[in-house]
Amino acid sequence: MIQIGETVFRFDDPLVLAGLAGAFVLVLILTLLVMVVRAAGRAARLTEPLAYQIGQLGHRVQQLNDGQVHLSGGLQHVSQTQSAAQAQMMTLMEKRLQEVQLRMGESLHGSAQKTANSLGELQQRLLTIDKAQANIEKLSGNVLSLQDILSNKQTRGAFGEIQLNDIVGKALPKDGFTLQATLSNGKRADCLIHLPNPPGPIVIDSKFPLEAYEALRRAETKPDLEMAARQLRMAVRSHIRAISERYIIEGETADGALMFLPSEAVYAELHANFPEVVRDGFDAHVWIVSPTTCMATLHTMRAILKDARMREQAGAIRATLKMLHRDVELVVERVDKLNTHFGQARNDLEQINTAAERAGKRAARLDNFDFEDVTPEVDVSGVVPLPVRER
Repeated sequence: MIQIGETVFRFDDPLVLAGLAGAFVLVLILTLLVMVVRAAGRAARLTEPLAYQIGQLGHRVQQLNDGQVHLSGGLQHVSQTQSAAQAQMMTLMEKRLQEVQLRMGESLHGSAQKTANSLGELQQRLLTIDKAQANIEKLSGNVLSLQDILSNKQTRGAFGEIQLNDIVGKALPKDGFTLQATLSNGKRADCLIHLPNPPGPIVIDSKFPLEAYEALRRAETKPDLEMAARQLRMAVRSHIRAISERYIIEGETADGALMFLPSEAVYAELHANFPEVVRDGFDAHVWIVSPTTCMATLHTMRAILKDARMREQAGAIRATLKMLHRDVELVVERVDKLNTHFGQARNDLEQINTAAERAGKRAARLDNFDFEDVTPEVDVSGVVPLPVRER
């Protein structure tokens, strides 16, 4: 409730409320007018730079229009240039494409030719491989046959003897050895080399301890390895003892013999892991040889045989040299006599030449002879008288 003078205004009075509302609306309108006026002034101040900017913007838009015109001309020129370049590029591409097609055709032709040649070579190699396969199959059959041979002691012994015979036949002359030679004790040796004394004939016997060696190769455990090694030692020592007792005869053969092992593997195994067995052979004067070392030993024996035969033929050679020396002396004597005859003939020729020159001079004098002239006295001291024939 508000009292102004004597008048009292109540807030619940509708008139009062309407008046208050109108006053409020009036105040609000006045406030808005003031704000609008202020905003208009502020807007007027703000529109000045905006108008300037709009002018600048119009100027730039004009410049953009001009640039667009220039850009349109440039784009047209670029389009024309691009069209020409594209046409040139198409022509060049067509030309390159033709060249590439031509090269590809030549390359394909060359590749086809090379492929055909390669296929031909491949076919030849396949034929070679087929032949090699056939040889391998044949070799496999031969290996199986060799295994069958080595599995039997008799055939294995014959195999070693054949190999020994082949080596000896290539290394020595035919009269330098005898195969299957029988000694005075009735024992038959595989080969007897006829070396001169000393050392005398020496025996080569072939041995092949294959079972013990194969057992050694198959051994996997330490007990099996020890047992196989023991068997190999026993087998080789047994062969050494047999050769020493059978083929070393005092006064008939050399003080030693050779045991031929037809396997390089067994020979290498003995020398690598069983040196005591090799030393036992040395002590018994039995030397173990393989195909390789046997060939070297036989070449040494060949040199010994050659030297012995040279010593045997030394007397005949000296006699032949003596006869040759006498023949040379006779030739020298006859050459001396022939030189004497040549000297006499040379003297006779010189005298004949002198007489011929003298006869020529006298013949020339007869051509110039003048019968009216007084005949000069002729010196007849040098005239050879003619022999007078008896009637």
